[in-house]
Amino acid sequence: MSTTRAWLVWSIGLLGYVLAIASRSSLSAVAVETSDRFGIAAATLSTFAVLQLGVYGAMQLPVGLILDRAGPRRVLTVGLLVMACGQALLAVTGSVPGAFAARILVGAGDATIFVSVVRLIIAWFPARSAPLLTQVTGVVAQAGQIISVVPFLALVHARGWTPAFLTLSACLLLVAVAVAVTVRNQPTDRPAPDLPAAPGVRKQVLEIWANPGTRLGFWTHFVTPAGGNVFALLWGFPYLTAGEGLSNGRAQGLLTLYVIANGAFGLLIGRFAGRHPLRRSWVVLAVVAIQALALLSLVVRPDEAPLWQLVLFVMCLGAGGPGSLVGLDFARTSNPPHLISSATGLANSAGFFASLLGVLMLGVLLDLQGAGTPDTYDLHAFRNAFCGWYLIWLVGVIGVLHNRRRLRVLMASHGVHVPPLRDVVGRYRRSR
Repeated sequence: MSTTRAWLVWSIGLLGYVLAIASRSSLSAVAVETSDRFGIAAATLSTFAVLQLGVYGAMQLPVGLILDRAGPRRVLTVGLLVMACGQALLAVTGSVPGAFAARILVGAGDATIFVSVVRLIIAWFPARSAPLLTQVTGVVAQAGQIISVVPFLALVHARGWTPAFLTLSACLLLVAVAVAVTVRNQPTDRPAPDLPAAPGVRKQVLEIWANPGTRLGFWTHFVTPAGGNVFALLWGFPYLTAGEGLSNGRAQGLLTLYVIANGAFGLLIGRFAGRHPLRRSWVVLAVVAIQALALLSLVVRPDEAPLWQLVLFVMCLGAGGPGSLVGLDFARTSNPPHLISSATGLANSAGFFASLLGVLMLGVLLDLQGAGTPDTYDLHAFRNAFCGWYLIWLVGVIGVLHNRRRLRVLMASHGVHVPPLRDVVGRYRRSR
């Protein structure tokens, strides 16, 4: 296997994922401009993100099934082309239905990107490197959010809506061509995997879902990234500027910090998960805990938060993305090779369904408080709406704890026992 070729394949796939993140989060940076362009209130604005996230989540399992058969090169190329069409349509349309169609295309194309890159990592790199490279992929790709809130927003202000979105569309098209020309599904010296003879979609889905490791991965991906996705994809910029009264520059700085926090937490979480694979759920529960506490510290404030508190809040939200990748690791390590992409896709859908619920709830709650347009945005209305995240966290934590217990029972039946926390703490105290 050529190491240089492996890194080239991964780099091109990663570039596609960076642009996918930029496309996914592009409406967050221009939320106010979107409201003005289409003449819409908060609930309708949320619908743009809801459609995109809903399509993304719904496509994860079909994409995984196709990926297990067609391979990542074709799936990744088609996905980038579909996203390019969506951004081009958004560039030229002036109607709400046209914008809805554009975001549906963006969501459908986006659904193919990350799982394809993960499949390329599995095919081109040693198995021991997969967890860390998956984390690195997720971390580096968050640069797409910086692209959306800095150069992309500057381009919208300097050149206008249409040229900015057409530029993003052209970048996606160029990377699609690069994938088609240079990427291969696997090294030439590695035999193609043996696939079972057409087990049937229903049977395959049931087999995947019956595995408690898949379900643990699903609920892990459900509970960890929702708050950060809602914040970064749509409502973070309006909240920071119209709610907390920050300048555009400071808001951009905090959203950039969110990306940096993703990177820092990704390295920590990846290292911990690699060294302590039987304790990965600790990471999940810790991520939820710090996010819930950080939000609570804002909700109880009677006035605008100081900058240091907003920095802490944004950094805690930044832990959600790396935490969600632990869910994909649960799905990957709990399923046979021929089901990896399908299981990963199923787990990967969860966070986007949770984010969909979060975006929709926030928009509706803002409208119910009479704060649904840029002229009526209100600090306390934003904070009250953010409290809807607690429902998502509660449901997700219950799912994690239940399926963690089921997975440990299954592992024990195969001779792998996870000692209880009190035993771990006792051994640590005795060693001191």
